[in-house]
Amino acid sequence: MKKLIQLTPLLIFLLSACNDSTKEEEIKPANGMEAASKFLRAALDGDYKKARTYLVKDSTNNQMIDIYEKDYNNNLPPDDKTKYKSASIRFLKETHELNDSTTIIHYSNSYKNKPDSLKIIRINGQWFVDLNFTFQPKDSIPK
Repeated sequence: MKKLIQLTPLLIFLLSACNDSTKEEEIKPANGMEAASKFLRAALDGDYKKARTYLVKDSTNNQMIDIYEKDYNNNLPPDDKTKYKSASIRFLKETHELNDSTTIIHYSNSYKNKPDSLKIIRINGQWFVDLNFTFQPKDSIPK
């Protein structure tokens, strides 16, 4: 019995380690559309920790997601948060594959229904959202 009690923390650690690796594999999008979908769903749900996992890791993307998260947490009324969480994502027909590792995806959500765009890029075989695209002049965005 004493050995079983000593092994319990080890078993818990091993099980949690296996569970964490499964979660990590689940969040790797298979393509640009899936990366956009997972990022947008996390953002609409207010889960910015999860949304960050789909972003290109650089200072501009970090600053942008920080701004979005602060605005969501500090300025968005609870009713709007509920409506965003229940909103569906609508991908528009105007998706542009610029090359094999860069895609511009046009979308809206069923709550605000305001068209917008995301740049999705593949880095080392994985797809990520690049919010730097937000700063480009609108006339340089493919239509």
